[in-house]
Amino acid sequence: MKDNTKIFSEYKVPKAVMTMAVPSMLGMLINIVYNLADTFFVGQTGDSNQVAAVSVSMPVFLITLSIGNLFGVGGCAFLSRSLGEGKIDRVKQISSFCIYTAIGVGVVIGVIFYFFKRPILYLVGASDNTIDFACDYLKWIAFGAPFFTTSITVCNLVRGEGAARDSMLGMVIGQLVNIVLDPIFILSSGDRLLGFHLPFGLGLGVAGAAIATVIGNVVSVLYFLVYFLRGKSILSITPRRYTLKNGIPCGVISVGLPACLNNLLMSLSNIVINIVLSGYGDIPVAAMGIAMKANMLVVMLQIGLAQGVQPIIGYCYGAKNYERMQKVMRFSIFCNIVIGTVMTAFYVIFKERVIDVFIDNPDVVEIGVKMLVALMSPGPVIGIMFVLNFAFQGMGKGRQSLLLSVGRQGLIYIPMLFIMNRLVGLEGVIWSQACADYVCIVMALVMWFVIKKNLKKETELS
Repeated sequence: MKDNTKIFSEYKVPKAVMTMAVPSMLGMLINIVYNLADTFFVGQTGDSNQVAAVSVSMPVFLITLSIGNLFGVGGCAFLSRSLGEGKIDRVKQISSFCIYTAIGVGVVIGVIFYFFKRPILYLVGASDNTIDFACDYLKWIAFGAPFFTTSITVCNLVRGEGAARDSMLGMVIGQLVNIVLDPIFILSSGDRLLGFHLPFGLGLGVAGAAIATVIGNVVSVLYFLVYFLRGKSILSITPRRYTLKNGIPCGVISVGLPACLNNLLMSLSNIVINIVLSGYGDIPVAAMGIAMKANMLVVMLQIGLAQGVQPIIGYCYGAKNYERMQKVMRFSIFCNIVIGTVMTAFYVIFKERVIDVFIDNPDVVEIGVKMLVALMSPGPVIGIMFVLNFAFQGMGKGRQSLLLSVGRQGLIYIPMLFIMNRLVGLEGVIWSQACADYVCIVMALVMWFVIKKNLKKETELS
């Protein structure tokens, strides 16, 4: 644990940022491949209805991820601040509370998904052509819900104590298992994949994609269990450490709620856009699903960097080392601008090829290209907002983080979606997310300037 806290307090800023951010970014990179794998391998069936079914089911799946982020991101920020304050016993209580509550909530969600999958999927935009495929997918997601919430929660908690490498490995190992199993479970023996005929395959389609996802998350949970049993972590998985006292639930939820709502609103916004796009046919639904998956590359890399440095910011804030905290934020923002600019240029240049990789359907590719360009347009600057949002979480500024999360995926985006759809039609739907992103970037900068001014006053008074 001593080496981990040195990263927070003693490493030079670029080294500290890279030490924490690179594993997080590599984990996100594998996470992108993992998220793309289901769509890619299902796309190899050539059935646009199955691709659309995965797209329709994704908002429901995101609900499990949002619960993991509620306890994972909230717990990560709270325990890193507690480390900065030197409150080790509270760190153990935080970790035990987050892990066991995430397991319990995951079980409840799984039961709801399993018994009400058909009405839920119709509600989120499934059509008669895609409903059976979507039910096959969600049935298995329901079984895996407790593992999804637990793996995400623990991954974030381990990162919060400074063990970025172990956090990454736990996530990556499970995702690699998922990617390897995808073609085996989804495709049939003899199906073509990248120009070759598969020698084996179970041919389960979308159900196979969900089964592979569940197995991958089970493996992640097992990895983290071994990590704790080795006794090298300051975190605790002992049930007797579980408590609802000492402000633990409030401290976790106040910061985790914005991250949870971000995923829930992302789920809601995906539901809404699927419903809106379904009015234009199943082709736009499939195309948007592919464009959003491809767009994950730039977004998740930038989020990975911002998420990686969050524990440093939280630790510095808890230790009242505001100067180092701001240096970390400035360097992180610079790195995200570079990443966003390079990746946006790449996507714009090779936009047709990017969409074509997922499915050989000219109609889907044509509209998918337009969607990808629109989603990527804020790419060079969207990383500024991600760094600031995770910084707000690290500092315990739940209200600011909540406002950004609710704005980007809800209060700003959804009204803009309906207004632009009515005024411009399909083109308006395509560009609505980009417009909401630009508004939220400005909001984040304004909020940071206010917080920075207050920190300066606090420093002068002390």
